[in-house]
Amino acid sequence: MADHHRAGLVVDALDTARGRGGLQFGCVIHSDRGSASTSTRLRSRMRELSFRQSCGRAGSCFDNAAAESFWTLLNEESGTRAWPDRATARADVFDFIETFYNRRRLRRHKVFGYLTPAETRQRHRHDLAA
Repeated sequence: MADHHRAGLVVDALDTARGRGGLQFGCVIHSDRGSASTSTRLRSRMRELSFRQSCGRAGSCFDNAAAESFWTLLNEESGTRAWPDRATARADVFDFIETFYNRRRLRRHKVFGYLTPAETRQRHRHDLAA
């Protein structure tokens, strides 16, 4: 979260996801067609990490349905609330993602075994190790 929307913000987010999420070489990173997401700086970092970039078609929310679903849920949960400062907003969004979204929200589909995203990721890592 920052007071700008430049390529460095997206590169930092990618590096954070790589470090915290254990992203593997060759994984596919999907984004929209915004200027930061299609920047030379981000494409260069993707190549350095051996990641593959996928961009949705212009004007098609269906190509990025998982991300669109996440943003919708975050907006529903936070509503039109105004935070007193960026640090408070950041803490609330972090709490939503780490406490509710990843650890308590069930993925209500039999393909995912009705597990939380954190449980799904843990099962996937276990399957890869086996």
